[in-house]
Amino acid sequence: MTIDYDVVIIGGSLAAYYAALAATQLRATVALVEPKVDYGFTNHHALTEIGKLAQKLNDAPSFGIHATHTDTSEECHISMAWQEAMLYAQCVASNLQEQHSPAILAASGVDIIVGNGQFQSSPQLTFAVNNRILRARSYLLASGSRPEIPDIEGLQATGYLTLSNIWQSFQRGILPKNWVVIGGIPQSIEIAQTLARFGCSVTLVVKHPYLLRNIDPDIAILLQAQLEVEGVRVFTERPVTQVRLIDDKKWIQAGDKAIETDEILVATGQQPNIESLNLAKVGVKWHQRSLVVNDKLQTTNHRIYACGDVIGGYDFANIANYEAKIALNNALFFPRLRVDYRFVPWAMFSVPMVAQMGLTEAQAKQQFSRDEVLVLRQYFKTVAAAQLRNETTGMCKLIVLNNGEILGASIFGAEAEELINLIALAMSQKTKVKDLANLSFVYPSFSEILEQTAREWGKQRLNSNIALQEFLEGFFHFRRNWNL
Repeated sequence: MTIDYDVVIIGGSLAAYYAALAATQLRATVALVEPKVDYGFTNHHALTEIGKLAQKLNDAPSFGIHATHTDTSEECHISMAWQEAMLYAQCVASNLQEQHSPAILAASGVDIIVGNGQFQSSPQLTFAVNNRILRARSYLLASGSRPEIPDIEGLQATGYLTLSNIWQSFQRGILPKNWVVIGGIPQSIEIAQTLARFGCSVTLVVKHPYLLRNIDPDIAILLQAQLEVEGVRVFTERPVTQVRLIDDKKWIQAGDKAIETDEILVATGQQPNIESLNLAKVGVKWHQRSLVVNDKLQTTNHRIYACGDVIGGYDFANIANYEAKIALNNALFFPRLRVDYRFVPWAMFSVPMVAQMGLTEAQAKQQFSRDEVLVLRQYFKTVAAAQLRNETTGMCKLIVLNNGEILGASIFGAEAEELINLIALAMSQKTKVKDLANLSFVYPSFSEILEQTAREWGKQRLNSNIALQEFLEGFFHFRRNWNL
């Protein structure tokens, strides 16, 4: 069989673009097949940034975003400033789209093919699209995902929005006044907070005990408190059982609560875009929300790799790109690289931000003896930069072993996305927590929180070592009484 490409990448996701560009830089021949050009990923972040802008400019009427309510309308009419903010977001999204445009990839040597295709197994493994047969040594699935709609009685008949179409709804210029956001994923929390910052009444309904399943409970409590301070009603452990339309009003039954609302946003999770790819015919298995892959990111057909939210997990671009890097190298060369998520951070763009990596306190105490694990905490109110910027809400939490090895970190506070990157570097290079404590960060800066938290390791070690305390006390007593 004649090989047309070294790798064929299927999907229009950011991870697919990242992998295609990386393949050309390695001088590989690559085709990118995308069913349609979709840049929805830029709109969500632009929207959350508008929410931050709304909050920061709240005390500046000449440049702020204002919501006015009338007794005769149940809609939140957004002022001219909202329209200007939307224009700003559209410009940002347009700039980001340009950076990831098919033209840029094509100029780099990527063969861009727009269309829907599917795998064929006979006589050899190929991918058919637009009456073309693409032959490659290996294939990479990065087709992304779409919102998963839960089976809730009355939901389809009542109507709802999802993360994929809420942006188009906002562009109409009028926001509904009352919202119910269903789902405990990062994007649902970000959207709920953003809507509240534009003056809407928002209820966030989560079926789990905490806002996110994988978040540190200490951080989850602080985050929920912050949302409630900003006006978001949060109901945890309240599965939605039914939705009804009564007198042109939407009603949600969440546990024992009946909630009236103007609009419903469903953001409970994602499901992979794989239905039309004929995967079963080529021996690729999937389970519920994700493809089945090994730690080399090979599917059950070892010539087909996968990355991004098509293999499950939260929809984070940096994690998808990390997986794309591993999968692409394995696909182009020898499959020897394995994913290791211990050193890959993630961040949620709430305000303040949440960032986490490695093991949580509970996970560490499950894997190691409780006596081996130390939990180090420090609060942002002790940081000079936080005081200067009036962003004192937050906490830094490090999970370490007695020997100083860093197992994980959870940060809730300003600049958390940058701080977690420093922890990621330290963990990947096996830097001990005492080395963080010995660094001299720029003052004032938010990095000071890492130094302060790391110093807690020495304090806890000393407090638990009675013999060392007695030695130090005796040593300094001797020095004080030593006749110089």
